[in-house]
Amino acid sequence: MKPLRLLTMNTLFTGDVPARLRALGAALQESDYDIVCLQEVMFRRNARLIRRAAPAYGHFACSGTVLLKGGLVLLSRWPIKERRFVRYPMTSPVRGEFFMRKGAQVASIATPDGELVVVNTHLSANRDDDWSPANRYTRIAEAELALVAGLIEGVGPSVPVVVVGDLNVPRDSAVLADFVAAAGLRDVLAGDTRPTYRPTPQWPTPPALDHVLVRAAAGETLTGGADFVFQDEVTLDDGRRAYLSDHYGVQARLIRSK
Repeated sequence: MKPLRLLTMNTLFTGDVPARLRALGAALQESDYDIVCLQEVMFRRNARLIRRAAPAYGHFACSGTVLLKGGLVLLSRWPIKERRFVRYPMTSPVRGEFFMRKGAQVASIATPDGELVVVNTHLSANRDDDWSPANRYTRIAEAELALVAGLIEGVGPSVPVVVVGDLNVPRDSAVLADFVAAAGLRDVLAGDTRPTYRPTPQWPTPPALDHVLVRAAAGETLTGGADFVFQDEVTLDDGRRAYLSDHYGVQARLIRSK
């Protein structure tokens, strides 16, 4: 079976968005990724910018007319058989993220090696930067991850599942470990302590918030590794240099075998 090449990236919805998305689309067009999962694309017009710049991806999924549900976009070189968006419950505290209608994008993709379910998501941010069990935002993350676990449980055991996105919980947090165990997942980057969010003077040591989690089909294995991309500045179409996002991209190479 051929390796599956996948990218997940939070694209950052503020700043010079059109120029950065055009540059991202151009980079995707030149890449060998099979599936690309993006967060914070936010608007249908932004999704069109990426799609025009990356025509190699003939299959495309997002929900919403003007404002994209969850800000989520999936691009694939292979047909998308089914797709749906499931919104997370709106729980206190009230926060600006309600505008984004965060949730999970679930897509069934017909790969050359059989069906694959991809869950692309962006969880609520922890405004306290405190992921201890009693924290108010940790409880929100637990509820959102419980919904994702339910979605995974609904996928038949004969179908492999990949969960990707900006989960807004650190790789070493108890809430992520509990979710991974409950959903029968494996963290492709387990033990990797490098941040996936670009350090800033205000946040010099950010955690790893972007993840690739996998569940193999029954009787199979789903192995492979991941690394970070788009860490350096790129040249925009007007000649300026800029970072594509405040997050790094995470690319994974997954091998499905019996």
